[in-house]
Amino acid sequence: MGHIIVIGAGQAGASCVARLRNGGFDGQVTLIGAEPVPPYQRPPLSKAYLLGDMALERLFLRPESFYAENNIDLRMNARVDAIDTHAQTVSVGGEMLHYDDLVLTTGSEPNHLPAAIGGALDGVHVVRDLADVDALAPRCISGARVLIVGGGYIGLEAASVAAKLGLQVTLVEMSDRILQRVAAPETSDFFRELHRAHGVDIREGVGLEALKGDGAVTGARLTDGSELDVDFVIVGVGIRPATALAEAAGLALDNGIAVDARGATSAAHVWAAGDCTSFPYRDTRIRLESVPNAIDQAECVADNIMGADKAYVAKPWFWSDQYDVKLQIAGLNTGYDRVVTRRADAESVGFWYYRGDTLLAVDAMNDPRGYMVGKRLIEAGKSPAAELIANPDTDLKALLKA
Repeated sequence: MGHIIVIGAGQAGASCVARLRNGGFDGQVTLIGAEPVPPYQRPPLSKAYLLGDMALERLFLRPESFYAENNIDLRMNARVDAIDTHAQTVSVGGEMLHYDDLVLTTGSEPNHLPAAIGGALDGVHVVRDLADVDALAPRCISGARVLIVGGGYIGLEAASVAAKLGLQVTLVEMSDRILQRVAAPETSDFFRELHRAHGVDIREGVGLEALKGDGAVTGARLTDGSELDVDFVIVGVGIRPATALAEAAGLALDNGIAVDARGATSAAHVWAAGDCTSFPYRDTRIRLESVPNAIDQAECVADNIMGADKAYVAKPWFWSDQYDVKLQIAGLNTGYDRVVTRRADAESVGFWYYRGDTLLAVDAMNDPRGYMVGKRLIEAGKSPAAELIANPDTDLKALLKA
């Protein structure tokens, strides 16, 4: 049945090869990963793993033996040099591999600070993969002074862990408020209050002008003129799709590797899934940076390689763990014009996003019931009246039957 090569041994790549085998594909399968370990979970890296609550082996999506047992050629610590879509070959460390179908699950890469403002100094870290967190861990000593650049979910999760470890935490966000790009002011207010209650110094509307240090970072100068002494820096200023291989191979790009509804790229027999892709969604194209999307899209691609010929229908949902708060997000809030607050109890609250009378998304803090109902309503295309959502006496489950 031919040879399928999957480049990128993250969540999407691991999901794709497992689906191929579970779906009955009995040809050759090769999974190529740049890291020296089997595919692993990324979300716990900067939380449970960094806190010491999760051992390395527990990060692995499947035991390493799974790949051999399922006749999957897992190539770790291997980097792809080039793809030739006409010859249908992949060059890996000087070896040329032929494929019948190729799947790109190359994921995303963190944005770095420019070297001109100190981004190359020792002690400046990003948090994306295992090596990043292993390099960061020795610096996380109680009392150490850390500057976190960026007030998105990456930066806020890093701040949460740092505060738990007893560090002195300062977070700067150059926008007017934390989470400005992704959430309503109500959600920003909730997490600002939460972090300040745990001793985090949050400074909004303030950017980083430059880091100071001779070889290693020792301080920071901010755009408001203030200066900080720091022991290390964590940079959380977003990620970008890893498209270098795809671009060099001549694939069409559009905020990531452009794929159709089936996950097919612009080149024959080349597919893509996960963070690295943009795909059709309703009347536009989107790129989703989430574990659920990586799994579901990769499994859809595997099915289509085996002849399913089905469209991927995204069901966007995300989560973030900060201190004792679990944020669960359903839907996409793009284009909202009002936010309805629903407070389940003193410890739980949800912010429901509407555009006109249409429910778009839900941010649920420690409110799993509200999240699940909101997710099911959005997926079913149902939009309860905002007044019903705001009324704490409304039985949410009853709305699903309406």
